[in-house]
Amino acid sequence: MWGFLCFWPIALLCSCGQGKQALAIKNTESVKKIISTSHAPGAIGPYNQAVVHNGVLYVSGQIALNPATGELVLGSIEIETHQVLKNIGGILEAAGSSYREVLKASVFVKDMNDFSRINAVYAEYFQPEWAPARETVEVANLPKFVNIEISVIAAVK
Repeated sequence: MWGFLCFWPIALLCSCGQGKQALAIKNTESVKKIISTSHAPGAIGPYNQAVVHNGVLYVSGQIALNPATGELVLGSIEIETHQVLKNIGGILEAAGSSYREVLKASVFVKDMNDFSRINAVYAEYFQPEWAPARETVEVANLPKFVNIEISVIAAVK
């Protein structure tokens, strides 16, 4: 037996068996918030640094660009990885989130032989008790021919 209770936002009252009822509220207007900060490099194409929707932050892939100078930070895979994660940290902070709230990380690398060195730096930002889900994928090339790019999805309080 289904019963409907309609109001703005739309709600659905349903019988869930054994005399239990649940009220599910669906907001018919979703709000997408664009995140932009000077603590991470600006977008180098038609996209944003990050977007928040329904309490979830989607951070665009970050490479080792110094946000103050726009120059690549190169030298070693460790130096690049630190810069990438610092850029992500700047975006997380601007959105009201943190490394601890990251749910998923996507790591793209030019050389999988760098995996253990990347992991050592990554572990400085993500503790095992609350580290996000993650995949690491080797790719042929990355923007500006860098060695690493990371994107994340995080919760926003």
